[in-house]
Amino acid sequence: MSPRLPARTYSASLIDLMGDWFRSLAHAGVRGLVVLGPDLFGGAQDRLVLAAHPLDAQPAAYALAGSRDFGENWKRSGAPAVAWQRLGTPPPGVHDAHDALWRAPWLARGAQSVVRVGFGLPAGRSFECFVFTQAALEHGDQAAALGWSTLGIWPALKSALVAAYSPLTPRELQCLVLAFDGLTARASAERMACTERTVNFHLANAMAKLKADNKITAIQRACWLGVI
Repeated sequence: MSPRLPARTYSASLIDLMGDWFRSLAHAGVRGLVVLGPDLFGGAQDRLVLAAHPLDAQPAAYALAGSRDFGENWKRSGAPAVAWQRLGTPPPGVHDAHDALWRAPWLARGAQSVVRVGFGLPAGRSFECFVFTQAALEHGDQAAALGWSTLGIWPALKSALVAAYSPLTPRELQCLVLAFDGLTARASAERMACTERTVNFHLANAMAKLKADNKITAIQRACWLGVI
């Protein structure tokens, strides 16, 4: 089994933000919200549950994260990066029973449709926000309306996710960002008004926390965390 970052409880700000988002969509009959992110130490298709609301929807969220039934055959709405499907009607090409299992707990919660908004990351990874609604969506405009709510809250939500899950200190992150910008350790030290040894110390700590063998891998995983 792949290693994982240390388990963390949701921060109060993340819980509050998910609750506010959920309440703002009450008029649309929303039954649940889920945010998935890449598994830093897994394959391109491996996802982790970063947030779910209501909290008792977490088992259904884990079923969703374990599925490979995402996006490719979904109907496309008019909003960028937005896709949707009716839960009772799997899209063409889905024949694997495992991929169909994630729908059952959401149907049991009264959801009839799901809208997915993806935010792309390097190497085929992405953050994914799912909005489950009791409405039986019929066309893309309905999905787009829910998608735009996600796009609107995403900057604040991403900041809350970073605060909840990033293991990096501000100095470790600063060193990674400067390396991402192409600066050497010596140039980074000049920018940070410290010694080259200090920069290398912070980079080594960042690589250890991200279980990376080199700076490139550490930078990539920091991107997958959303901190770069």
